[in-house]
Amino acid sequence: MTAPGRRSSTFSRLLRHGFTDPSAAERLLDSAELSGVRNDPVLLDALGATADPNLALLGLVRLLEAQPDRTARQAVLDTLIAAKPLRDRLLGVLGASAALGDHLARHAQDWQALVTYEAQDLHPGVEEFERGLAEATDPVSLRVAYRRCLLSIAARDVCGTTDVAQAAAELADLATATLRAALAIARAAAPEDAALCRLSVIAMGKCGGHELNYVSDVDVIFVGETADGADEQKAIRAATRLASHMMRICSETTVEGSIWPVDANLRPEGRNGPLVRTLSSHLAYYQRWAKTWEFQALLKARPVAGDLDLGEEYVAALEPLVWKAAERENFVPDVQRMRRRVVENIPASEVDRQLKLGPGGLRDVEFAVQLLQLVHGRGDTSLRSGTTLDALGALAAGGYVGRTDAAQLDAAYRFLRSMEHRIQLYRLRRTHLVPEDDNDLRRIGRSLGLRTDPVAELNREWRRHAAVVRRLHEKLFYRPLLDAAAQLAPGETRLSADAARERLVALGYADPAAALRHLEALASGVSRKAAIQRTLLPVLLGWFADSANPDAGLLNFRKVSDALGKTPWYLRLLRDEGAAAENLARVLSAGRLAPDLLMRAPEAVSLLGDGDGVAGGAGGLEPRERAHLEQEILAAVGRADGAQQAVTAARGVRRRELFRTAAMDIVGSYGTEASPVTADQGALVDLVGGAVSDLTAATLAGTLRAVVRDRWGDTLPTRFAVIGMGRFGGHELGYGSDADVLFVHEPREGADEQESARAANAVVSEMRRLLQIPSADPPLLIDADLRPEGKSGPLVRTLKSYEAYYRRWSLGWESQALLRAEPVAGDDELGRRFIDLIDPLRYPADGLGDDAVREIRRLKARMESERMPRGADPTLHTKLGRGGLSDVEWTVQLFQLRHGWRESGLRTTRTREALAAAHAADLVSAENAAILDEAWVLATRVRNAVMLVRGRAGDTFPSDGRELAAVGRYLGYGPGHVGDMLDDYRRITRRARGVVEELFYGA
Repeated sequence: MTAPGRRSSTFSRLLRHGFTDPSAAERLLDSAELSGVRNDPVLLDALGATADPNLALLGLVRLLEAQPDRTARQAVLDTLIAAKPLRDRLLGVLGASAALGDHLARHAQDWQALVTYEAQDLHPGVEEFERGLAEATDPVSLRVAYRRCLLSIAARDVCGTTDVAQAAAELADLATATLRAALAIARAAAPEDAALCRLSVIAMGKCGGHELNYVSDVDVIFVGETADGADEQKAIRAATRLASHMMRICSETTVEGSIWPVDANLRPEGRNGPLVRTLSSHLAYYQRWAKTWEFQALLKARPVAGDLDLGEEYVAALEPLVWKAAERENFVPDVQRMRRRVVENIPASEVDRQLKLGPGGLRDVEFAVQLLQLVHGRGDTSLRSGTTLDALGALAAGGYVGRTDAAQLDAAYRFLRSMEHRIQLYRLRRTHLVPEDDNDLRRIGRSLGLRTDPVAELNREWRRHAAVVRRLHEKLFYRPLLDAAAQLAPGETRLSADAARERLVALGYADPAAALRHLEALASGVSRKAAIQRTLLPVLLGWFADSANPDAGLLNFRKVSDALGKTPWYLRLLRDEGAAAENLARVLSAGRLAPDLLMRAPEAVSLLGDGDGVAGGAGGLEPRERAHLEQEILAAVGRADGAQQAVTAARGVRRRELFRTAAMDIVGSYGTEASPVTADQGALVDLVGGAVSDLTAATLAGTLRAVVRDRWGDTLPTRFAVIGMGRFGGHELGYGSDADVLFVHEPREGADEQESARAANAVVSEMRRLLQIPSADPPLLIDADLRPEGKSGPLVRTLKSYEAYYRRWSLGWESQALLRAEPVAGDDELGRRFIDLIDPLRYPADGLGDDAVREIRRLKARMESERMPRGADPTLHTKLGRGGLSDVEWTVQLFQLRHGWRESGLRTTRTREALAAAHAADLVSAENAAILDEAWVLATRVRNAVMLVRGRAGDTFPSDGRELAAVGRYLGYGPGHVGDMLDDYRRITRRARGVVEELFYGA
């Protein structure tokens, strides 16, 4: 019986040393086997350092009890206390593995395998393990010897004298030695079969990759050939018997348990195929029938047992096929789908605890690395390692994966594999599920060095690493660059000078010599930047070639790269951020406008990265709301010194946002996959028009604020508003459109009217001047010609002056122009009052009389004949031509003037919205509305395309062949289909003109 005082003291010491059941530990310490050391502080300290002190103490007592006599027990204790290396290894194993504790209790002398600590024991290889298994002549003795070898691996692992990658390599080497021993036993049992055949065992999976777990199926493939001229069928039957016997030796349960299952299901045809094939049979299968995943599996093929020369022949024969797998149709999508299916097949109750297959698990790292290997390893032999971490390091060294990303993946993979090892080591059972019991989690956490709060720390670290893996898996595994690179011919993934010149000619570059100079400037040298460029360029060249002007795309890419080459994020963005590289290629080769905007501020490339918005997933390209734009511009104006600096800042924001909108338009139009917006080209047109109009309004608001603040502070003597007109008021501005406006002011109470007028005119003059000062930013031209009396009238009027003019002098065309009027900047209340003033003019009570309708028709006919440019083809003029913008807009506006007073839906400044309202009011049939809408959208898209391609506005198709082809690309017409584009345009607008004749002219 233990004295109460001593019990209390021991109990407290045990608690401090991490025993979770101090009472049970006290009873074990009181056992006779520990009588000589129970109070030795060295023993308690060593037990407290283990993953589970209670388990370690229990295992030690059982080991001592199993010794044959007192002398043997004392030898264990003496060595335990005197030799720290043995003490740490033995107790470390006993505290981490109940299964190895059971083994030591059954085989009491095996503890001596941990005594020696020679240099060669630190990192044993296959030969050392073969010596350890040499005396095993039957399945039972092989199991005992295997466990003895496993004991030494586990000891080094839990004591930290080897890392997880080395431990996995040692486990693979032990498996290799075990397969060889098992095959030797099988051959000894059937020497006649052994004499008939050559049999090679090819390790696959983690064994082949030199990264095995403690308990895992060992995947193999068998290759057989005849020996000494034997009949082939007899030889293969003999090889099959040997292979089957070898598998049973490893897999079957005996009094010493089993070793691990040997799984040959990765062989051709799986379970349904013959267990052993000849090399020629293997080759025929892979050449004709193999699926994508089978080539992925062959990445890890490694001869390990039997006839190693035959195994090397097998690997040499199949290796070229492995590195051609990425050329298969739908290769990347197939691999991606396979990974998704693995996740989808995990039971819902296990998905959150799946360390291997779940989201953020080991398989995410392995799949991503293997996909990158198969895509880029065709041209870069440094990537052809079967070991995950080695391959990841090679990918980072080659610039295929960012160094930071690779380091994070490496750390996460090592942590997750360490967890997997500790989970399996406890019972030596095959599992990849993280346990739910806190005692299990505590043991695992402590074994990984997490001692303060092992359960919480383990869960936190596990989730953190899993989140990193999931994020980087999606980033690397699904990035479109891989899909594009997979479609290149094998010699094109790494550009040599000759290959580059050949490919440039084949892709249709007009000046291959100049293009090659750009490539040499971008990709030559040994820097990491050049390495990444060499990875990107083969794919980018193909994307540039999809455009009408690949030479311009490559030149623009060089300019951007020269400007941003030293920034740490630029090439990383293109390599890692999903669609960024393809988006940039599309933008740089689509024409002049977007590249010109980008060159003035190359950092806008960052907008091309991933997101959840429109335009093919390019969320960074989604136009910003007007309120956000105005807030940014006004903030920039507030920080500036003086009006000119303020407006320069506002114009800089405008330039960046014009690039954003142009890039979105290009990506949305050229994208191969329609998004909810780009599937409807009318919606994309609305999006572009609205974005440019909002940007123009925000720029005017900022310019107005800057001018007023610079000269008058916050007290302009008159209230001032800007009214958008034409396409501006209709939210339909194009990239090159002027801003049609009216200016209205109203003197503040007590202010002198003449002084107020002078101030208002000064504001307008200064706004126009500042917005047109030559600079790197595109000018914004303000056009006030739609004001009363046109160019002859005053630039700014008071609200009363507008009222007097419209009451006495207003013409029909002015009422029509006012249909598009909408306040865009300045005093909100004054803007609303202006709208109240003009509503009766643009939506006259009882509509228009016949005379007014005839006048509008006459004016339209005169405009068609007088304003059409000389020599222009009226069938291809987007604004004034047959069925063009003017035809559709005048028809819609006639509906508004005649029926807007009673149909509220027609009271809008937007053409398409008013057309839809006219159909809803039964003023136009669904068919005719659709015809008009299609023509208006197409004509608008052509105008936008001309501006994007040429960098300057135009109302007709370009005459230059390359520019015309670029417009065709934007509109969705492939190479050689320019004629189809023009025919389609004529057909669509001809139909629209027929509707206009009916609805507008009453024909």
